[in-house]
Amino acid sequence: MNAWQPALEVVTSCLKAGVTEYVVCAGARNAALLEALARAEAGGVARVWRHFEERSAGFFALGRTMETAAPCAVVTTSGTAAAELLPAVIEAHYQGRPLVAITADRPAAFRGTGAPQAIDQIGLFGKHAGAGGFGGWDGRQPLHLNVELEEALDFGDESFTAADGGEFKPARERIDVAALARWLRKDWYQGLVVIVGGLEPAEQEEVFHFCQALGAPVMAEATSGLRESLQRLTLPDGDRLLQAKPPGKILRLGEVPSGRFWRELENLTDISVWSVCRTGLPGLARPSEVSRGSLDRILPALGEIEAAGDALDHLSQRSRRAAVIDELLEAYPDSEAGLLRVLSQYASLGGGLFLGNSMPIREWNLFAQMERPVPSVRANRGANGIDGQISTWLGCSAELTESWALIGDLTALYDLAAPFVLGQLECRGRVLAVINNGGGKIFERLPRLHAMSPRVAEWMTNPQAAELAGFATLWGMDHLRIRRPDDFDRFGETRDRPLLLELLPDPGQTQQFWAAWDRLGQ
Repeated sequence: MNAWQPALEVVTSCLKAGVTEYVVCAGARNAALLEALARAEAGGVARVWRHFEERSAGFFALGRTMETAAPCAVVTTSGTAAAELLPAVIEAHYQGRPLVAITADRPAAFRGTGAPQAIDQIGLFGKHAGAGGFGGWDGRQPLHLNVELEEALDFGDESFTAADGGEFKPARERIDVAALARWLRKDWYQGLVVIVGGLEPAEQEEVFHFCQALGAPVMAEATSGLRESLQRLTLPDGDRLLQAKPPGKILRLGEVPSGRFWRELENLTDISVWSVCRTGLPGLARPSEVSRGSLDRILPALGEIEAAGDALDHLSQRSRRAAVIDELLEAYPDSEAGLLRVLSQYASLGGGLFLGNSMPIREWNLFAQMERPVPSVRANRGANGIDGQISTWLGCSAELTESWALIGDLTALYDLAAPFVLGQLECRGRVLAVINNGGGKIFERLPRLHAMSPRVAEWMTNPQAAELAGFATLWGMDHLRIRRPDDFDRFGETRDRPLLLELLPDPGQTQQFWAAWDRLGQ
């Protein structure tokens, strides 16, 4: 059978399910799918982006789902091209995003024969993606559509109109907050602390009012969009404050936090932990409670909130701790943390921020400015890897002006193909800030690394001396190096071309800063 009819059926089913955005990676095997999508685009019922590299395309599509809260499909040809989507599908699974993978395939008879581009694509993504079509899909996790296609010999004359579009309707979870309400109201004398991870835009207002009414100390990550707004309740250097004086109860709202104290909770089993999040994943291996659902539905269902207050007087240390951090940043202005503080003043004026994993997200939470709210902050916190960070940023900020990303140098090198799509995006004021400290310096912060041989330390940190100016030239970006705070004076006005802002912190000052920082915790 010619490839046209099955390709037409797949695209039609996607449109009916409310899938209106597609990222295509073209090949001979998926030509019929591409022709159907071109006609859907011409009919005004689909938007199509193009990429040549499937791994980046998958993360770009993930970024689109983060921004729109609607499905985005990535379309590949057969063979290993389909396998390149696995990292993005895994990330989408743990974020609970409606990423749709449409992988063209050769007919079943070719599997196991060694014929070109004939791998077994059925079940390729395992438990990380649903399969079998839209009928059993809840819209809260990835979906894999594997399409067996003959060579495309001819195409019909079918077209698409607005009538072919449908509405995306994710399943809604049943809300039961009785047990959570009881847990919230008991044993306040033990101390209750709220840790707010990443939130969806629709959740932020409810979480803000809930935290204000509760009055308990808060650790609000940048990805919550509330880090600055909840300032009077937040704990600067909260990880160490809570390690020194652990509370009896932790209420986690939103995504799994990036802070160290959350990981310490694995061993602090006497602390009662309750998580409320969209995915229903507890984020801990040890016993804890979890309520699955969007926070803008669960929190109002709790009714009037009684004030828990600050039973352990954590907030009494707030002002002093913030002042100490400011003093350290002023003492070491050319350090990595010092340059990040200055950068945060500029980035907070932009149209949105994306934080890469590892050091950037931790350092932003600790040292970024607190005067101006930054409500739109994104990160990939599903599997916590450095893969696809630039691609995800470009996807979730595709239509935004003045968008910023802050990532590390190895993270940038890991996603070199991502800027291929820049010509299809809004680029006014777009800034990619890269902390180039010569490798994976986060591993130098691990105590156990100092007990290992220098050879292992080299393997862990992956020292590099890449010339990032070449990366900027490759993709038509402007390039500016920042070595000290005064260099930001050259930042200038908004540009029409994207800017690669390369931060080159002083290694000596950075080492001195962290030594002084560690002494604070002793």
